Amino acid sequence: MISTLDKQYGHKVKTVEELCKAIGPRPRRQTVVMCHGVFDLVHPGHIRHLLYAKSKASVLVVSITGDGHISKAPNRPFVPQHLRALNLAALAMVDYVIVDDQPTPLENLERIQPDFFAKGYEYQDGGLHPKTQSELAVLESYGGEILFTPGDLVYSSSAIIETGPPDISVEKLITLMDVESISFPRLRDALAKFQGLEVHVVGDTIVDSLTHTTMIGGMTKTPTPSVRYDNRVDYIGGAAIVAAHLAAAGARVTLSTVLGDDPLKEFVLAAMERAGVECKAIIDHTRPTTHKNAFLCGDYRLLKVDTVDNRSISDSVVETIAAQVAFTPARAVVFSDFRHGIFNRRTIPELVAAVPSGAFRVADSQVASRWGNILEFKGFDLITPNEREARFALADQDTGVRPLAARLHADSECRVLILKLGDRGLLTCREGDYVYVIDTFAERVVDAVGAGDALLAYSTLAMLADGSDVVASILGAFAAAQECELEGNLPVTPDHVRRKIDAVEGRTRYERVRP
Repeated sequence: MISTLDKQYGHKVKTVEELCKAIGPRPRRQTVVMCHGVFDLVHPGHIRHLLYAKSKASVLVVSITGDGHISKAPNRPFVPQHLRALNLAALAMVDYVIVDDQPTPLENLERIQPDFFAKGYEYQDGGLHPKTQSELAVLESYGGEILFTPGDLVYSSSAIIETGPPDISVEKLITLMDVESISFPRLRDALAKFQGLEVHVVGDTIVDSLTHTTMIGGMTKTPTPSVRYDNRVDYIGGAAIVAAHLAAAGARVTLSTVLGDDPLKEFVLAAMERAGVECKAIIDHTRPTTHKNAFLCGDYRLLKVDTVDNRSISDSVVETIAAQVAFTPARAVVFSDFRHGIFNRRTIPELVAAVPSGAFRVADSQVASRWGNILEFKGFDLITPNEREARFALADQDTGVRPLAARLHADSECRVLILKLGDRGLLTCREGDYVYVIDTFAERVVDAVGAGDALLAYSTLAMLADGSDVVASILGAFAAAQECELEGNLPVTPDHVRRKIDAVEGRTRYERVRP
């Protein structure tokens, strides 16, 4: 699959080596002018700047800052570097585009040696900017000059993005798929390969309940609402729903968990049997089955009551689970950590050591509190924290999400990190500090609870079936989007995901996809 932009204008996007070969060394027959910037959203100010630069030379080269060096705002760039490059290459006045993988253009200025370097007028307003002085020194070293664009019209990409960000989720996805040579048929093929994959899930089971009520009135002396009980609906959650997602996707799943000796135990065991999951539950008579009950009145959540016992499991229970991990055949072992007793600093080393050699190791630590830290799962193949959990693990509230992800990826020593960003989609970081973003594809959010569990299940199976972190991230994102469109935390099926693939592929062709 090649996007229209790439097919028509990709030949203009060059490496520095290719560009130097194309324009030749100085002195040249044709004059060369170079512009440099982020160009996150191309706006009229950029157009005027580029037109002015082109009017001063025969060849216009535009250099854009690579994604890894952009820190204007926490969630920048809005448009990934390859798509930014293609957007500029589509402009008639632009002859070549390069992506600068350095924090400043100084090294490329020295290598390319343009006759002119065009800057916006603001870089000389009130005196020459210190960074511009460094650029001028490079230019003067070989006889180049700086040009300043007339400042008759000024726009800001950041201001436009903050005011009303355009929906370019499909364009960003197509560009990523083009760069990675991934097609929509390959996504469907990966789904088909999920059948029969053996996965062992280890973790805390939760029963999530929604208690529906109707408003009657309120107390006169205190601000206490009075509601009538209508009904309660129970859902499996935590590690159990991760196991159910995996089984619904076609995997052969084993669940190792701890339950209390109470009626909710029977609910969980029956749900696992219906889901086709082999449940190796350890019944602990000293603790309840973890239960989280949210009271709803109409569309409002009034109260949440949790029945939990977060004490660590006993040594004998740790040994039992470790034996289950060691002797259960599995292509992948998933640690689903909600910090309700199974995982802690005492138990994690023993449970990790029990994972069979060669098994794909996955960890998801949905805690974001003083009780747990995703960094306790070192050297895993895949980890899937959310942004809040990542910030807690690194004690970092301020860094932008890209450098935050890169640092967590390095500190965790994991192979692939998928950072969940809520309604902003996900960010994936892999070996070689390669970072990319996939926007959310949820068309209508009914209930976002459980989206991360669906992502975890589908991305894990995709890594086993296809091996590509991009395929895993896309299928994980689509599964999460489908979960958001369902009422309650329910397993996502391959048919759900195929419908999402069909819908997104239809949007790439600008066609209406029938439900």
